[in-house]
Order: sequence, then structure tokens, then C-alpha cells
Amino acid sequence: MRILVKDMAEAAGQTTEVEAAGWVHRIRDMGAISFVILRDRSGLLQLVLGEGTPKPELTLESVIRVRGLPSLNEKAPGGVELKVNSLEILSRAAPDLPYQVNGDPSKTGLEAILDNRPLSLRNPRIRSIFKVQDTIIAAFVAYLRDRDFTGIKSSKLTAGTTEGGTNLFQVDYFDRKLYLAQSPQLYKEAAVAGGLERVFEIGPVYRAEKHDTPRHINEYVSLDVEMGFIESELELIELEKGLLAHIFEELARKNAADLEAWGASVPDSGAVARAPTVSYDDALKLVNEEQVRGTGRALSAASRIFDINPEAERLLCEWSLREHGVDLVFVNAFPRRYRPFYTYPLGGEGGGGGKTMSFDAIFRGLEITSGSRRLHDYDAFIEALPKFGLNPENMTGYARILKYGCPPHGGFAIGCERLTQKILGLANVKEASLFPRDRRRVEP
Repeated sequence: MRILVKDMAEAAGQTTEVEAAGWVHRIRDMGAISFVILRDRSGLLQLVLGEGTPKPELTLESVIRVRGLPSLNEKAPGGVELKVNSLEILSRAAPDLPYQVNGDPSKTGLEAILDNRPLSLRNPRIRSIFKVQDTIIAAFVAYLRDRDFTGIKSSKLTAGTTEGGTNLFQVDYFDRKLYLAQSPQLYKEAAVAGGLERVFEIGPVYRAEKHDTPRHINEYVSLDVEMGFIESELELIELEKGLLAHIFEELARKNAADLEAWGASVPDSGAVARAPTVSYDDALKLVNEEQVRGTGRALSAASRIFDINPEAERLLCEWSLREHGVDLVFVNAFPRRYRPFYTYPLGGEGGGGGKTMSFDAIFRGLEITSGSRRLHDYDAFIEALPKFGLNPENMTGYARILKYGCPPHGGFAIGCERLTQKILGLANVKEASLFPRDRRRVEP
């Protein structure tokens, strides 16, 4: 029976042969003796091929199966090695590898990594990105299910948009045109109104935005939450704090080696609890004060920040880290002009001085979440549409959700790749996507 590399030390010293299988990671031929590093999903194992052991011609990345006796060796990877008695090549790799799997990925360009994804994914450090991401998703699900949320799966083909925007990918669907979903917003709200009350979804969303930046991709995984019977966005912020704290705790517990591979760490639960919530207006004051603090000079009109842009996000997190010990901050009470039409006004319909019950979560200098309480009153919803240039006749599906009784509700979405990027300190969000899609990349 095959034994994973990570369990090999437990078998060290026994007199019965064990079996291991994986990829040839490195070869060192010393003449009479050869050392081969075997790699499987759990780690690296040193194989010793001595005199009397058949030594077939191996190539890097060939898939092999070996049998032999394990023994402890503190100089070997993982502190154990396997003296090989038999070796079988299951699949021989061509020698002209287009990507150096056993190399340092930081010394390889991102395009080469992505062009050769089936190979680059074999690199243990790159593979650790997706082990971290798997824990993020598992922790997200576990935390919400413990709080009586129901997981849903919604269609990614829609007749229109709930966002009110135009950045949509059009799809031929028999004799009509549909669009790839920008968000599961409509379906989340329909599920809440349908009596599920608390729902979450993990799925792809699509944005036809012509960005080419380290923070944007056109298809990404959205971790969506929607909750009924809330009073304001502050309840959503508290929910997300608990959710993020749980995700970070699980990463520290399960993925210490993966975090270490990237020199990364995560905030503890106490730090997350201290993350401040500041209004949009106060956030702008803070970032401009931070600019003065950094330069020691009065701001010119040209250097003043008037919106929560990427520079503002960076400055807010620097301020929060210094003042609260955590580089996580929530910004709420955004002006209505910056939020979708369905966002609930601060102070109720028609109130709030143009502010809304909305928020962003900014982590380590990057927005990872956007959320809000939504309009739930049918008449207020219909009244809001023309103010955003929308025709009620084109929103009948959305309006029907509210027409027959819908509780006060709200939700948020976390960009899974962005959260992964900031946890590990990756330079580009594409590194956190298994097979990223942008304006040019549609393969592999």
C-alpha cells in the first residue's frame, strides 16, 4: 500500500518494505549511488539507489513508484530517506521541460508560470497557495453553517444585471442573448425572501472590465453572504469580523507550513476584533492626515485624496496597524452615488443626507469585501430606479422578489483570490487563481 511522504517517518526502522509514488523532483548521480528526491502532494522524500538496485534512466518530473525500507536521516528532506529495492516508471516525462518545477518561482516571470500552469502547479511553494485557499473556503463554509446559514448554488447565466452596470460578458443562448453573472445578488435576495433567511454561496462571477492591474481579474471566486432581519450594515461588519477571525485561526492551525513558505502570518482573533469601523467622510480625513504625517508638508490641491482609491486603502491600513494593531479596517456610510441602486439609505428611505448603509473591508491595503443593507420595500425600490438611470420595466424580476413581502436584509461578498493574495503577500491576484482569465488570457 502506498504511503504518503509526510507519513514516511512513522514507518522508519521497520523491516517490511513500504511503497511510495510521485514525481522525480531532483536527481543527484554520485556514480555507485544516486540520490533522487521524490515529490508527492504531501512533501519531499530522499530516495537512495545503491549498488545492486536497478537505476533506469530517469528524467525530471517522471512519475515513479518505488519500494524499499525507510530510515531516519536528519540531513534528508523531512528527516527520513528510503533505500530503494525496486523502482517502476509509471510515466516518463519528456526531457525538454518548459518550466523548472524545482526552481524558485520568485525568479520566474508570472506569464511563464501561468503559461505552464500544469507544470508550475507542481512547485511546492506555488501549490501551497491553493492549499491556503482551500482552507479559506472550508472555514468560510463551516463558520456560516454553524450559524444556520444555508449554502445555495445560483445560475451564472442571467437576462440582465443587478449591479446596474454595463460591464457584462454576452453569451449566445439559443435564440436570445444572455450574460455571465456579475454577482449572485438577485438569487441571494430571492433565497432570503423565499424563507431561507440566511444563505451563502461560493461561485465564479464575471466582470467585463478592461483592467490590467495586479488587483483585477475578469473571472474570480466570490464568497457571498446574505442575511435577513438586520437593522444595519453594522451587523454585517460584526459577522464578517467573526468570519475572518475564524478563517485566520484555521489557517494558523492547518497551514502553518504554507504560510511559512511565503513568509506570511495572519492576525489573531483579538486583532480582528479591534479592526476599526470608520465612516467614508472620516476615512478621507484620515488618509489626508496620513499623507501630511508621511511627508511633513501641507497638502496641495493636486495631492489631496477625494475618494477611497488604492492609495487611500493603503494609508487606511497603515493607520489601523499603527493605532489598532491590525491592518484591517471597515469603511461605512458611503455616499449613495458610489453605491448600487439597491443600497439602503442611512436613516431610512429618503434620509441620511445621501449616505448609505454600506461598507467595504480593506485588508493589508486592498479592498477584499463590499457589502450593504439592501432596499426591501417594493415602493422604495421602484422609486430608486429612475434616480440611477434604470427602467422599472427592465427590473421586473428583481422587483417581484420584494413585491410580496421581503424582510430587511443585507449581505456582502469577499473576493477569494484577493483575500488569498493579501494573506500570502502575493504581488498579483492572478497568482491566487488556478487558471486566471484576463483580457488576453483564456488558456490553459
